[in-house]
Amino acid sequence: MTGIHTTLGAITIAVNAIAALVGLIAFARSPVRAFWYLLRAGQVLVMLEAVIGAALLLDGRELPRLHLIYGLMPIAVSFVAEQLRLTSADLELQKRGLENAQEVAKLPGADQQALVAGIIRRETGVMAASAAVVALLCLRAQGWL
Repeated sequence: MTGIHTTLGAITIAVNAIAALVGLIAFARSPVRAFWYLLRAGQVLVMLEAVIGAALLLDGRELPRLHLIYGLMPIAVSFVAEQLRLTSADLELQKRGLENAQEVAKLPGADQQALVAGIIRRETGVMAASAAVVALLCLRAQGWL
């Protein structure tokens, strides 16, 4: 099982690093749907790794404390990033001096599209940064950093 945990850890690092890179490009240029698939795949892999790690612990395997800390921190980082992502719409509304979604409906179509693009850009930036942090934490958990 430790071989699977190690191999899956390497895949988790790669998927999150690629998600971070694609997200950075999407943040700088334009939205890329593939980013969200990569991001969610990376999050699923982190959870799978945590379950496998828990199974190893329950099996009586000794894992270094730092491995446990750096292995579990990606879950917390992803959770906090999702909370920040949820505030993106409100922040973009505030930035434009809008009180609520009803005021958005009163905007011209081009302004509505610009608002949506701003929200997506902000969400992408937050989640790309989280994928980068997750990749780095997983690198450290593997002992490669």
